[in-house]
Amino acid sequence: MTVRHMCEERERRELSPFAAQASNSKGRKRPEEPSPVRTCYQRDTDRIVHSKAFRRLMHKTQVFLQPEGDHYRTRMTHTWEVSRIARTIARGTRLNEDLAEAISLGHDLGHTPFGHAGERALNSVMPGGFRHNEQSLRVAETIEREGEGLNLCYEVLDGLLCHTGEVAPQTLEGRIIRYADRIAYINHDIDDAIRAGILRFEDIPEDVSELLGSTHSERINALVTDVILNSQDGTIGMSAQCEQAMAHLRTFLFERVYMNPVAKGEERKIGRLIAMLFEHYCANPSELPHEYREVGEREGLERAACDYIAGMTDKYALFKFDEIFVPKSWTLLD
Repeated sequence: MTVRHMCEERERRELSPFAAQASNSKGRKRPEEPSPVRTCYQRDTDRIVHSKAFRRLMHKTQVFLQPEGDHYRTRMTHTWEVSRIARTIARGTRLNEDLAEAISLGHDLGHTPFGHAGERALNSVMPGGFRHNEQSLRVAETIEREGEGLNLCYEVLDGLLCHTGEVAPQTLEGRIIRYADRIAYINHDIDDAIRAGILRFEDIPEDVSELLGSTHSERINALVTDVILNSQDGTIGMSAQCEQAMAHLRTFLFERVYMNPVAKGEERKIGRLIAMLFEHYCANPSELPHEYREVGEREGLERAACDYIAGMTDKYALFKFDEIFVPKSWTLLD
């Protein structure tokens, strides 16, 4: 019996009957020889972590654009926080931690530079629009590994696509990510806003603090515990009280942080920056890297320019903008 077989046997013995069993996965689009030491979901987690798109998350904005300080969240630290919350909920509900981890680590692979400001900008210029969850699926299926994709399991791909939006994931582990994502970003955005001096501890709505606690740790613990206690018999849920508290906090963040003219003042420039890069690469496809030129030949230049820009880090997008549009100084030759 291999290590993988022992892991799969442990899943059959210990997990809920509603859990997604690795041994029962719908598999991959391209069949592969199974790993002797990892289940298919464990293997997908490794593929995601070792991907180029995952590494770039460390240089992509979460909420605050290029903040002065080392402790503000990036898209990568957000991803890790979602992963930890998701594994805790999966463990507490006897669902598959490995599948929850794979989905959570890959859910933002397709996110743009400059956070949701970048997403809105690409959505405004890309025919048919742009949604980061769809791009995460595209990264995993057709962009990584020079166009071959990561060849992830069906259940992981479903979780990436459906971690946000109207269509719910088919697995309970995928539905965990929808809660873990919200729990993570609402609480760490409060933490970062307090660090930035935009919020004070006493600004948090009093009714929310009375229900969930007054500290970052207390709020996360209360919400995660609530999901575990309210997820039974093949459902993932949250009590009405905590759902209302989450909605209140989200509205509060939009009013005080996400629309704050001080915190978000620079974001107004992002739309034009993204639009100019998009127009430039559509008009000058020879300046795209070769793998994106191939995308352009297959799917059109707009798709290729969108894929290239969506994959950029904040710093690289600024570098390319400067390289293309900002005049350079020159020196007189002797």
